Amino acid sequence: MAGHSKFKNIMFRKGKQDSQRAKQFNKWSREISVAVRASGEDPNGNPRLRLALLAARACNMPNERIQRAIKTAVSSADSDNTEEIRYEAYGPHGVALVIETLTDNRNRTAPEIRSTLSKNGGSLGETNSVAFQFQHIGQIIYPLSAGDADTMFEKAVEAGADNVETTDEQHIITTSIEQFSPVLNQLVETCGVPLESGFVWQALNPLPVSGDQAASVLKLLNALDDLDDVQDVYSNVQFDPEFLAQQAA
Repeated sequence: MAGHSKFKNIMFRKGKQDSQRAKQFNKWSREISVAVRASGEDPNGNPRLRLALLAARACNMPNERIQRAIKTAVSSADSDNTEEIRYEAYGPHGVALVIETLTDNRNRTAPEIRSTLSKNGGSLGETNSVAFQFQHIGQIIYPLSAGDADTMFEKAVEAGADNVETTDEQHIITTSIEQFSPVLNQLVETCGVPLESGFVWQALNPLPVSGDQAASVLKLLNALDDLDDVQDVYSNVQFDPEFLAQQAA
């Protein structure tokens, strides 16, 4: 998955575990709230909420906090102005970026992203300036303990998935946007709750970087990921394996 994984999943993501957990909880609290306000609090009739709940539970978000997010969304449905905004940008060395945000103030979010990019050798692009370099797909990730590679492949393809890639750490299942919900629902029944699931931007042509170039790209990705309004950052970067090993060490 090098070059098109969610950046937050890279094994060497910086930061203490507690701060990582807090950011994850904040992220899924927002996503749950947005889903509830958009289509109601019943996950059976709200696929987006069902997906958010699965993801929140997969990262061990306390049920009390999940319920609080739902209740807050219901009570503030008429007054909340949170919106989803996707930004497209260029990083150093020609790296393409898709940045997904949830914000209640775009006049705060856009300048923060623009400033972060500028300080780290990047720049904000126009809408659709880099999106054509990516494919918008569904992605479902299971731990290796869910089954061997052949078993997971058979179950995923039978459910309607497009592809299954088994790495040293996990099973990565990809689907079309249209087939994502049916595939996820069937796999939850046969394999349990996944580690992660959602829509991602997968790079069509990964861009290899190494050495100092890789370090500068990583610095930018970390800085963007640390912004409160940023939900996910996707890039077409393909880090050199040696660089990944150094960061892991």
